[in-house]
Parts: sequence; structure tokens; C-alpha cells
Amino acid sequence: MAGPQPKQFLALDGVPILIHSLRAFAAAPRVTAMYVAVRKPEMERVGAQVSEYGFLGRVHVVEGGEKRQESVANALEALPAGPDDIVLVHDAVRPLIDAATIERTIDAAAEHGAAIVGMPATDTIKQVERTAHGALITATIPREFVVQAQTPQGFRYGLLRRAFAEANADGFVGTDEASLAERAGIPVAVVPGSQVNLKITQPGDLALAEFYLRQRER
Repeated sequence: MAGPQPKQFLALDGVPILIHSLRAFAAAPRVTAMYVAVRKPEMERVGAQVSEYGFLGRVHVVEGGEKRQESVANALEALPAGPDDIVLVHDAVRPLIDAATIERTIDAAAEHGAAIVGMPATDTIKQVERTAHGALITATIPREFVVQAQTPQGFRYGLLRRAFAEANADGFVGTDEASLAERAGIPVAVVPGSQVNLKITQPGDLALAEFYLRQRER
């Protein structure tokens, strides 16, 4: 996982992680098109996988950037969408998202204008101050006020473009799309997520994803 191979190209049950993610969205009835933003050196490779796994014509590959925000902005520019259309942003390395959760996110974004998938926090959450001698706790945050953000994150296209434009004008870089919407004063709803919708970032995550995949296929 620490090598040069981008995680979305690692194999999960013999298939690239990215392809698992695309299959999940392809199975959602209301998803009409998919755009994958990747760095320029990876575009040819992704294009070949899109063709190999039967997504040609439904998946469009666009050039991304060094940061998530730049990649999503490029994808939004490429979309032939109207202001009220719903767009979803998803981490390529969350391959086990299911079509039902995608559909619920679309419903919530249509109703509220913006929505994300999130999980209630189960651990005690501490706010800390970073010092030269380590982190010092400054407060305990009640768990009922905290969710752990997942993806997809869904928005009406016009609202998300406005949030990106305002962030770009101010030089603000957020951690996800919801943070840009929040900053723009756009309320963001939360759709219940799942532990299965994990983000593959550590070596053990891949083994856990393989376990969940086998359980799902039984």
C-alpha cells in the first residue's frame, strides 16, 4: 500500500478497486453518467480499464489535479448538467458502496440540496490543541453531535458550483465537498452509512474489504 501503485488500481478479488466502485454506481438506476478524474499520467490506464470492463460510453475520464478539490472542480466543468441536476462525488477507493445507499443520497440531495453519507461516531471524541510537547485535550465532544463523513456526497449542481466558486475566490481548500458547501451557507443532510463502505487506505483495509465482498456474494 505504501508503494507507487495508486490504491484505486490495486486488485480486490482480482478486479481493480476503481472498477468495483464504478460497478456500484452503474447498478444505481438513476445514475446516468460517470466521470473519473485522474492525474494525467494515469488517464490512458484508466481509459483502458473502462473499455476492458465494459464501461465505454458510460464512463468519461477527465484530467484531475494534485488535490481532491482541483480534481472534482475539473470533473464539474466537464459535466453537461443543469443547476437542479444531482451530482455525486465518491472516493474511488470506497469500492463497497451499495446502490441502495447511492439512491438514498440522491433522494436526500434532491430534498435538501446537499447530502453526504455518514456514520455515527462510536468512540469518545476529544478536541485537542497541538503543542511542541504533544497533543493536549481541550474538550470532549458529545458523540451525538459527531458523524464520520463517508461518500458519496450529493448536491444540486448549481449549489456545488457556487460553493466551489466561492472557495476558489477566497483561496480556501476544504477536506471534502461538504466543507465547501457548509462554508457557503448550504445546509447538508446526512444519510446513514455503513462500516462496509470503508475507505481503503491501509494494508489491512484491503483484507477487510475482501472479507466484506465474500460475505456479500454469499
